[in-house]
Amino acid sequence: MGKTIALFNQKGGVGKTTTCVNLACALKEQGKRVLVVDTDPQGHSSSGLGVDRNAAPSVYDVLLNGVPAEKATFKTPYADVIPSNRSLFGAGIQMTELENREFILRNALAPVKDKYDFIFIDCPALLELLTLNSLAAADSLLIPVQCEYLALEGLSSLMNTIRMMKKSLNPEVEVEGVLLTMFDGRTNLSLQVASEVKRYMKDKTFKTVIPRNVRLSEAPSHFKPVIAYDRASKGSAAYMELAEEIIKKNKTK
Repeated sequence: MGKTIALFNQKGGVGKTTTCVNLACALKEQGKRVLVVDTDPQGHSSSGLGVDRNAAPSVYDVLLNGVPAEKATFKTPYADVIPSNRSLFGAGIQMTELENREFILRNALAPVKDKYDFIFIDCPALLELLTLNSLAAADSLLIPVQCEYLALEGLSSLMNTIRMMKKSLNPEVEVEGVLLTMFDGRTNLSLQVASEVKRYMKDKTFKTVIPRNVRLSEAPSHFKPVIAYDRASKGSAAYMELAEEIIKKNKTK
């Protein structure tokens, strides 16, 4: 049975979607069966993997119209995708009336979970019902943290949220790891933030660090992961390294 990993951070702009798209592709390059579930209404993971953001059926149909996850899955060269689109705006409000509303996504993914080695869920930044569904469906959480001022303060708040969520929603969920993103080794700030995050999270911090990289920023506009856009780039190398680290980590469990 596959492992479901939610990419989660209550702060936006930390590299969550970039990591979802590129890590999924990197793992597929390693021969793994990978599914990306885009629960962010902006649909950037969907478009970043080459799926039209108007594609249907979408995760909205899975959550609210009873469409089986398999029927809403699009095949791409980079990963399988259950896409999102703007219809997902307001879906959280519609879901409030439904029975077991926090577990709709988990139940929907159960029939396809054994078909994949890894299922990645790209969560919205806001902590609302769509996000709670993503967290309830997850076996673990991958937390991207941008190497910037106040990163530790946000991380402390995030860990409190996770502790509360474990008590009330998903007691089995673990932290897969904290990923340092947008790292610039030329600046003291990046070096200091990296050092403090590693000290705070200890063995939960990935050894791989994602650098600031122009190719990583350009790839989404070409509707493909950086590995397909520029395989020789530093960003591509970093996500391939992260994929290897995750494979190794999950082999030892």
